[in-house]
Amino acid sequence: MKRTAFLVCAAMLTAPCALVAQSTSIPYPIQTPTLSGSHSTAQKTESARKAKQAELAPKPLSRLALGVGVSPLGINMMAATNLNKYLNVRGTGNLFKYTVNNISTNGFNVDANLDFASAGVSLDLFPFPRHGLRVSPGVLFRNTNNASATFTANAGTSFTLDNVTYYASATNPVKGLGTFGLHTTNPAPTITAGWGNVIPQSGGHLSFPFEVGVAFIGSPAINVSLISGQACNAQGLNCVNVATDPNVQANLQAQVAKYRSDLDPLKTYPIVSFGVAYNFRIR
Repeated sequence: MKRTAFLVCAAMLTAPCALVAQSTSIPYPIQTPTLSGSHSTAQKTESARKAKQAELAPKPLSRLALGVGVSPLGINMMAATNLNKYLNVRGTGNLFKYTVNNISTNGFNVDANLDFASAGVSLDLFPFPRHGLRVSPGVLFRNTNNASATFTANAGTSFTLDNVTYYASATNPVKGLGTFGLHTTNPAPTITAGWGNVIPQSGGHLSFPFEVGVAFIGSPAINVSLISGQACNAQGLNCVNVATDPNVQANLQAQVAKYRSDLDPLKTYPIVSFGVAYNFRIR
């Protein structure tokens, strides 16, 4: 009886230990954190960014830009479209007319006319599409830029032709005509560099393009003719007809040759242009 009671008590004392040992031997799964959620979010953000860029970047021939500006070629009007993100094709037209009459200067009365008209096309190359820097080779396929003037020498007014001084007759004043052309080479190549994409990759509409460069127009065409009147010596004697006298005409041509030499650097005509343009979607 005592032995039975002892075994029962021993069993009761060891049962909790067995339960504890059993409970500690059962493995519980450990939850490890995962980055799949944040990785997926980053991918979605990057995809959205690329999609937005693709949407903003204009497709080829999808946008048209119209603009106006000023340059030494006159008031210019411009139209451009995009070929790809590196290239635009741009057409320009330039126009300026100005007439002034009865200018009195150094004893001459002058009527002058300035008539500039040109048109060209250029290819705008953007080596860094997200920025506005560009290089633009092109051509002026039409160029009629010229100036002309008629002049009358007041009585007694002196003028020099190839270092020979003449005086206009008091009774038959000297009259002449001068022309100045900036279109010896036609068509004329052009090259410019500038800042500002008239069709921005960002999708904006308004731009303010600026460029500098040259047009290779050839040597200026200069002509001066004396069409009527008499020129005399300082005492008003020995007067000759300026339109027919061979000495006067020879001196005149020598003087015109000097003018041409002095103005020869203008065969590379400067271009400094700035303006404003607006672009919109056309397809």
